[in-house]
Amino acid sequence: MELKPTKTLSGFIELLPLQQRCVDECAFRMQNVLKTAGFSHLDLPAIERAEVLTDKDNWDEIETQMFLFQKGETKMGLRYDGTVGLARYVAGHMNDLVFPFRAYQFARNYRGERPQRGRYREFYQMDLDIMGIDNLSENYDAEIVATLAKAYESIAEFIGPVNVKVGNRRFWNAVFAVLGLTAEQSRAAFILIDKKDKISDFYEGLVETVGKDAADTINKVFSDGYKSFVGLSGELNAAIDEMDAFMELLKSMGIKNAEIDLGIMRGHAYYTGIVFEFFLDNFPELGAIGGGGRYENLASKFSKTKIIGVGAAVGFSRLMVALLDENRIDLSKFANPVRAAVLVMGQAQVSYAMRVLAELRKANIVAVPYLDANKKFKNQIEFSDKIKADYSVIIGDSERESDLLTVKNMETGDQQKLNLSDTINLLKLR
Repeated sequence: MELKPTKTLSGFIELLPLQQRCVDECAFRMQNVLKTAGFSHLDLPAIERAEVLTDKDNWDEIETQMFLFQKGETKMGLRYDGTVGLARYVAGHMNDLVFPFRAYQFARNYRGERPQRGRYREFYQMDLDIMGIDNLSENYDAEIVATLAKAYESIAEFIGPVNVKVGNRRFWNAVFAVLGLTAEQSRAAFILIDKKDKISDFYEGLVETVGKDAADTINKVFSDGYKSFVGLSGELNAAIDEMDAFMELLKSMGIKNAEIDLGIMRGHAYYTGIVFEFFLDNFPELGAIGGGGRYENLASKFSKTKIIGVGAAVGFSRLMVALLDENRIDLSKFANPVRAAVLVMGQAQVSYAMRVLAELRKANIVAVPYLDANKKFKNQIEFSDKIKADYSVIIGDSERESDLLTVKNMETGDQQKLNLSDTINLLKLR
């Protein structure tokens, strides 16, 4: 019989147990920060109606970006991010929620695009959002940034420190209004500014798009700073004041690693105000590891009620896999998850060993039994060594008859006979 392949499909991730333990720990810590900040965890369906996921009727245009399929008469697709499902959820449960409503998701998402380094077809993403009806104070923008900064800080021992760069779409809209740019020119300028650090002919592209005078004014933002635009219009003054107040709020919340960078645009068209991106201090070449901003109407295609929000997304899989693949995370603390291997020397000892095992686990001691009881001691102690157990709890005829346990320190080789209570006390010591 021909054997089937064991390799995953391209763009899908599998980790070894040691790596997975690190990923699980980081996910737990980050989510705990969000829960402490009062964000409710939403676990939304991975499959949505196709009409929910897209406004387009032509499937040929979107099937390369999304996993779409049909069951009976119903067209469906796998979610590609958390925003669409959140919009549907909030619109559908509006009367059941208290606003401002804060929620987070930590879920697998799916994209049918061509996989490449840092881009996967299946990946975990963490989304956090605060939403209000008709209005939402800009103070919440600062809280989103501060909360996400604290979430990254909770895993700093693995990823190092982060910094956040803050931009403002309102500022640019006001600049473009002063310059008299058309909607088409403004969109093209947005795209160029978003790619400013990735293209060598940024200025030349601006000149071609908006003309030399306008290009010189836009470039002045990066050479002279945004404060040099004070007084050019009321809208500009308001945007500048908003940025100054925002940075002061971040400082008051203990965030010291933030700076204004008006080259931060975020690619999504729905952002309307403050935008931000997070970067790793030690690995800037990875680019943005998370970001977000303010949006003015989250659920417009689901409800006539105006829902304003501010949110952020963390490319969790992209971040963790990149660091793990390049051995940039010290995994040594995850190498010894098993505190005790319970070795059973003969079938007659199985019942007693299982009672011991139950008591160890009741005391929250990670314990793994070797239940091939008729295997030789050599095989069993090798198993204990391979799973890197700190101790081996050895149970033979004499241990069962005396109601004692032989406990062996796998690092030193020392062993002693203890009762169950003393064994538990020993194993709980670190």
